[in-house]
Amino acid sequence: MVMCGRYSLGKKPKELPETQPFTPRFNIAPAQDALVMAQDRSMRTMRWGLVPRWAAEENGGQKLINARSETLSSKPAFKSSVVDRRCAVPADSFYEWRRDGALKRPFRFMLRGEEPFFFAAIWDRWKRMDGSTLESFSIITTEANDLVRPIHDRMPVMLTEAAACKWLEAGSVDSSLLKPFPSDAMEFYPVSTRLNDPRHEDPLLIQREDVREALLPGFSLGE
Repeated sequence: MVMCGRYSLGKKPKELPETQPFTPRFNIAPAQDALVMAQDRSMRTMRWGLVPRWAAEENGGQKLINARSETLSSKPAFKSSVVDRRCAVPADSFYEWRRDGALKRPFRFMLRGEEPFFFAAIWDRWKRMDGSTLESFSIITTEANDLVRPIHDRMPVMLTEAAACKWLEAGSVDSSLLKPFPSDAMEFYPVSTRLNDPRHEDPLLIQREDVREALLPGFSLGE
């Protein structure tokens, strides 16, 4: 099952220059362009779904939207990028789904207070036959924390601003950064099933949905 397959970025990151335009995003999906902070701290757009520089075709990135932290240094598609092409993806939430019968219910996970954060990620540059290039990225995942686990066994690697800067530093990877984010610093709630269609893109997607807990055995939605 895909893990981290959708996320949001509703406010302009402070790292983005004032002169650079920004459009709030509430349903960022694979194969779409999104903001990324590279190792030189520049902010630019890349396509979500890693296309390694040695790939035979461009469409392969649809399968590499996530990179497991446990195999970063061994999987051919990732081991080169993790050395010198790390990046950090600004976000304010990510979504996961739980299937209850025929219903595929999305949930929004975020930091308490909806503080912005970053995903640890890697990127690469692929050259097309016409000489143009494609820059693309993959979000790194780790085992789920206690908050996420009732819905999915994996979660994206979430970083504070300080941790993101450390992740972008050259040198060996600090494995302590690739751990599940503390559950007590996060919260979640159900959102509209309109989110299931990536063509939907509006602020209503992040509003809390009223859902009977009877539909969700095994855990409580909390307050």
